[in-house]
Amino acid sequence: MADPKSNAPLRADAGAPTSGVIHVRTRLTADFTVISNALAQRRGSAVTVGVAAYISSLPDGSSVTITALCRHFDEGEILISRALRELEAAGYLERRRERTPAGQVRTRTYFYDVPGGDPDLDPDPDGPPEPPKPRRPRKQAAVAVAPALAPAEETVAEPVQAEAETPIPLADADPRAVAVLTALRRVDPRLILSAQEAARLAPAVTRWLAAGLLPTQITDHLTARLPDHFLTRPAGILAYRLKETPLSLPSPARSAESSVRPAIVPMRNCDGCDRGFRSAEPGRCGDCRARDQLRAAG
Repeated sequence: MADPKSNAPLRADAGAPTSGVIHVRTRLTADFTVISNALAQRRGSAVTVGVAAYISSLPDGSSVTITALCRHFDEGEILISRALRELEAAGYLERRRERTPAGQVRTRTYFYDVPGGDPDLDPDPDGPPEPPKPRRPRKQAAVAVAPALAPAEETVAEPVQAEAETPIPLADADPRAVAVLTALRRVDPRLILSAQEAARLAPAVTRWLAAGLLPTQITDHLTARLPDHFLTRPAGILAYRLKETPLSLPSPARSAESSVRPAIVPMRNCDGCDRGFRSAEPGRCGDCRARDQLRAAG
């Protein structure tokens, strides 16, 4: 009789875990991107990690504007712009505004594998790597994300400000103006502002309130006829609209009748009963005239 045989392995692989994920590694020699575990395992939004991985995989010169990212991902502008802000706050993304020799604005985007690097470094590939220098302070710019780390440039025909505006603490801003700005998202959910953006826009709203406009009138002006797709941060659109001269409330029109005070009829004594009554001419009161009519009729 033949010996019984079994297809089951004699013993399990000692290195395989009993639960959880098991990686099947493949050595890649082309078309791959190296991402640090600190970025890949970053806690928080999965959209942020996905956007970071996608930007890391792009070649230099690729467009990473919000519009370009929305064409690649299914998420909308709000989630994409929020992911870019989180990457910028964490130090992975930096946007700089530079002036071209023609006097135009150029926005360049730098993406760091490890926060703290300097894109101006040009180390010798044959020599030892240099330690990264401290990062430059970022300047807030109300423009779309420009091409990353590449000679490709985006130019905007507007003058560059000499110095960046000093951030205003939210505690020092007018609470009435901040309340108007934070309530805009109730009208349009896309109008989400950060604390720094609300503090920067608050002085302009305060001027509108001082001109006599009601909060509802300011809200209607800022939310009317907004575009279907934002190509910049909502704060940029609101700042542009707040640059307009605030409309003063019309003064109440005074009618011609109200400007002329009515004449007061003087008091007179009745010639018949000596009772006081108002009349333009002296004579008899109404009761006396009625009795005179009855006598004449009888």
